Amino acid sequence: MADFQKIVQELMFWSEGIAALISLLYYNRIKNQYWKYFVFYLIFVFVSEAIGKWGDTFMEYNKQAFYNYFVIPIEFIFFYWLYAAKSFGRPKLFVILSFIYLLSFIPSEFIFTYDKVMFSLNYTLGCLILMILVVMEYYKQINSSNILDFDKNRMFYINLGVTLFYIGTLPFWTFFELLKPYREIYNIYFAYFLISAIVMYLLFSISFIWGKQNS
Repeated sequence: MADFQKIVQELMFWSEGIAALISLLYYNRIKNQYWKYFVFYLIFVFVSEAIGKWGDTFMEYNKQAFYNYFVIPIEFIFFYWLYAAKSFGRPKLFVILSFIYLLSFIPSEFIFTYDKVMFSLNYTLGCLILMILVVMEYYKQINSSNILDFDKNRMFYINLGVTLFYIGTLPFWTFFELLKPYREIYNIYFAYFLISAIVMYLLFSISFIWGKQNS
């Protein structure tokens, strides 16, 4: 890995920590709102990344399985809940989308081996579902009577961050195995993956600082 990528990867990790810390500082303001679960989510992400970074120093575990079967599914399901159940007020949609996503693990068991960095079938489906929710959220915001106050809408920052990271890196993880031999393209896209993650967690932090949504 190039020195630049190592530095940016380190910055990505600490951007997750900063987002978790800032969310904790604002916890008392939102502890009676569903947004408190976003705080728990950010803490979960940071702790999970810390385990991924240093866990093998203290214990033996399968890092790929840890992310593919535990961390990534929780991340997707949390966003399905945040968008479908909370932003759109459609809890049944959340259940349906989560069920469809979880079903994709069945064919993955027959397609992928445990040493794969990413189960592309699950990730692709998870991102496609999330992309639909992102578009719906943009449509909701554009048609909102409060469109001029978009900078006070916490979901605006979250939606933008999700767009840049999850939707922006969808081709990278979908075609990960095919891209690896083409190192120049791979390195460019991997750099985008790291930088977009940093931007996303900065936007998540900003959502607590500038976002004034009280629901």
